[in-house]
Amino acid sequence: MPTVAFHTLGCKVNQGETAAMAHLFREAGYKVVDFSAIADVYVINTCAVTVQAEQKSRQIAHRARDRNPQAMVVMVGCYPQVAKGRGKLPDGVDLLVGSGDKPRIVELVERAREASSPLVAISHWTEDTSFQMISASQEVGRTRATLKVQDGCQQFCSYCIIPYARGPERSRPIPEVVQEAQSLVKAGFKEIVVTGIHVGSYGRDLPGRPDLVQLLEEVLQVPGLERLRLSSIEPNEIGHSLMSLMRRYPNFCRHLHIPLQAGHDRILKAMNRRYNTSEYRSIIDMVRSYIPEIAITTDVIVGFPTETEAEFQATYDFVADIGFSRLHVFRYSRRPGTPAAEMAGLVPKEEKARRSQALIALGRRMAKEYAEGLMGSEQTVLWENQDDDGVWSGHTDTYVTVCSRDSDLRSNQITRVLIDGKNAWIKV
Repeated sequence: MPTVAFHTLGCKVNQGETAAMAHLFREAGYKVVDFSAIADVYVINTCAVTVQAEQKSRQIAHRARDRNPQAMVVMVGCYPQVAKGRGKLPDGVDLLVGSGDKPRIVELVERAREASSPLVAISHWTEDTSFQMISASQEVGRTRATLKVQDGCQQFCSYCIIPYARGPERSRPIPEVVQEAQSLVKAGFKEIVVTGIHVGSYGRDLPGRPDLVQLLEEVLQVPGLERLRLSSIEPNEIGHSLMSLMRRYPNFCRHLHIPLQAGHDRILKAMNRRYNTSEYRSIIDMVRSYIPEIAITTDVIVGFPTETEAEFQATYDFVADIGFSRLHVFRYSRRPGTPAAEMAGLVPKEEKARRSQALIALGRRMAKEYAEGLMGSEQTVLWENQDDDGVWSGHTDTYVTVCSRDSDLRSNQITRVLIDGKNAWIKV
């Protein structure tokens, strides 16, 4: 039986697509093995959001080649897609597959086996590009499933390569989404994460233009679904209807990831973000008026071209004032082909590192403060893993990690526990 191994970089959409590709290989008679094993085929599901992500994709491909020189090494997804647009494809691999060609992965691997030179299968995006499902089946653990409902982005933030890597916005019809959610629940998944590249744009391309709230309400009513979590959503796409839905349905996780990117209006405008700091703050206030205990996580980019020290300090102060439960910090990474790549006033590497470290430290303090606020409360936890010391870990619906030594716990079990710091405690 031929073997295949996967390594995934990047977002939750990539993670779900890797699981779907693995299912396709299983159906074709392959055995899926760990990436550290000797395999016949190594598939790297790549990311292109930063220079570092592209570099890591190449490093992992070379590592796979060193592990088994006779193996087929495959790169799929965003990196090959944007690399073709730049006219400079990565070398040292046997097969390059674009973002829109993942459903053909098994067929392409079989074709590449017969080819005398590396095979390139990277389709161009067109206005007629439709939503494509790789597979409706997932075999990625036993607790949390990713449900992709949307692909593509047309926001064109000035720093971002993703619209070029993922193509135009397209959505999956509600009946198909509900059917897959039902299948996932039947397969034993306790939590479903609804994902997309620009999930807030859901439905704009579909007949009747259903919106994200309509979709979520249908999924929330799937019998047996214990948790639904929404992935990253743009701030100006969060309205009263979404928050009312979260308040009405107890199985809608009290957690939103709302990207900020910068806390200064001039930088936000240069980034082509579609809100200012005043609007962002008003949205956060509205969200908390519905769910005071909600966990809000965010992304921030430091060192955007021309960002001054005073503007960075404004971002730092704004982030501290909002008070997130978790903070993801990125150093600006120049992406050829994006408007920001042509901007002057690059921030020195050392200064970007300093600003990043300062925000990361702030993020740790905010996460600790949020966790301390849960002490003495009862929380519902989806238990996932047990380490070698017998400690179980899992997540609350607010996506806080809880640990316990309770020997009666089991993976994929949801229990209500008292966070007392002894029998159950928060891991920050």
